[in-house]
Amino acid sequence: MIYNIYHKTEFKYQSSVTFSHNLARLKPKNTSYQKLLDFSMEVLPEAFDSHDYLDMFGNVNTHMLIREPHQSFSVIGKSKVEILPEVIDAYVSNIKINSITYKEAIKRLSKFNVDDLYAKQYLFESDLIPYGSQEIKNYVLESFWDDRDVFEGAYEFMQRIFHDFEFLSGFSDITTPVEKIFAAKKGVCQDFAQFAISALRTIGLPAKYMSGYIETIPLDGEKKLFGTDASHAWFAVYIPNAGWVEFDPTNNLIPREQHILLGSGRDYNDISPLKGVVFSSGGSELSVMVDVRQDNDTLQTQTQTQNQFQSQL
Repeated sequence: MIYNIYHKTEFKYQSSVTFSHNLARLKPKNTSYQKLLDFSMEVLPEAFDSHDYLDMFGNVNTHMLIREPHQSFSVIGKSKVEILPEVIDAYVSNIKINSITYKEAIKRLSKFNVDDLYAKQYLFESDLIPYGSQEIKNYVLESFWDDRDVFEGAYEFMQRIFHDFEFLSGFSDITTPVEKIFAAKKGVCQDFAQFAISALRTIGLPAKYMSGYIETIPLDGEKKLFGTDASHAWFAVYIPNAGWVEFDPTNNLIPREQHILLGSGRDYNDISPLKGVVFSSGGSELSVMVDVRQDNDTLQTQTQTQNQFQSQL
């Protein structure tokens, strides 16, 4: 599966901005199951200085200094990414085989093991994701008990969020507390991801915030409009002796060929697509446009292969 991704973020300011420092995270990760084939970024006004670096989570950060006075600022990231679902399938199968019980996981994480060091940073509270209340702890523990396999527990926990929570745009923003999301049982993808992470950390399991895209499929007979997609969020949980495994509670599935990973971190703040500091007065207006679609050349090749196969039957 090859996807073309277009992601535009634009700020419009009430007053002129004389200069600004900005940080963009729009370059998708390279992983064992995802290959970045091409990437470009357009910035208006043009940056006086720009450089890339990897942060502690392995995300590509682009720092930009704008010194030209401006009343609008836009960043467009264009990516071509290949997803390898067969690699994901093999990885998840291996996770299932090597998964351990919740009791074994907690026991191992309480001791020193060099293989767990990186994952342990995701055990702690972060700016947007505190530990959950006793009510949240009780809720998540319905899926985890001493002899419960961690993979099975996490899979069931994802399913419960999908069935118990209502997807509702406009109810929340990224700063809405997880306690409020849990009490109302409603929100959007980043709310469900951050609630799940809070709950899992509360019971001693490392969990991280996964950010990226998912292709929107139009209804039969309808044409997909440009820019109708959106950023997407899900979570990953660490299973000692097995590794990280991802879950999407918004869609009740393990991410496969339809998810494109942009980056990951402790919470949304670690992988927000664009943030910065400006020297100006007055407010600003933010707009975001995202488009995700399969590469036309790839679709044509797939169609030709399918037609050849059918003609041989």
